[in-house]
Amino acid sequence: MVSVVGEDYPEAFLDLLRARSVDTSAVEVVRGGKSFFWSGRYHNDMNVRDTLDTQLNVLADFKPVVPEAFRKAAIVMLGNLHPQLQLDILAQMERKPALVVLDTMNYWMNHTWDLLQEVIAKVDVITINDEEARQLTGEYSLVKAAQRIRAMGARFVIIKKGEHGALLFHENQVFFDPALPLEEVFDPTGAGDTFAGGVVGYLAKSGDYGFANMKNAVVHGSALASFCIEKFGLERMLSLTTEELYRRLRRFTDLTQFEIEVSTQ
Repeated sequence: MVSVVGEDYPEAFLDLLRARSVDTSAVEVVRGGKSFFWSGRYHNDMNVRDTLDTQLNVLADFKPVVPEAFRKAAIVMLGNLHPQLQLDILAQMERKPALVVLDTMNYWMNHTWDLLQEVIAKVDVITINDEEARQLTGEYSLVKAAQRIRAMGARFVIIKKGEHGALLFHENQVFFDPALPLEEVFDPTGAGDTFAGGVVGYLAKSGDYGFANMKNAVVHGSALASFCIEKFGLERMLSLTTEELYRRLRRFTDLTQFEIEVSTQ
């Protein structure tokens, strides 16, 4: 993990990561600085939101330094940061990672278009939502949007559709991952980050970056994100158990598994 936070960032959150064996030695804490801040308003349809405020704060002057121990990592997850920082991180790797995954958002499309194009050309996987995919490509059809994004350089394109699941595109293959129907959604903030973490975590554990296993990774990401939205903030994720995750994965299997006889006549 390579990142930056301000002095306002609770140390308890870093302790949570350390307790789960996450190396936070490359997380810079800027004394007197303020952490990145975003606020938004969700509509009744929580797939739609309005960004009210985005403050880069300490991110505006951040110069990432990748520790020596991280420079041969097999997988690099480029978090939702300024594209120049993402390029700087890739430039510090001693060898080309086996898999580079990118998360980005409309803010960078609006303000750093050319740099974002450079990043996309260097990654293997991009994960964005449907609104961002349409903005990035100018295509309303998500199939056409994915084709355009793949032409930019990304081999795999994951397009998140909120309560309608996610789409995975690779070459001429498409996979649809449904979202788990939930009675109540308390807070979708962070669901996209949780999804990406689930995808990358599964791939890191399995070491298989083919399309078939990428489908499994997307389902794991969706399962974890379905827990995230059940409560506010980190509350649900902190109480989550492995057995609960496995039970939910089985529910995802039930959503998509069926038998049908197709007549050849």
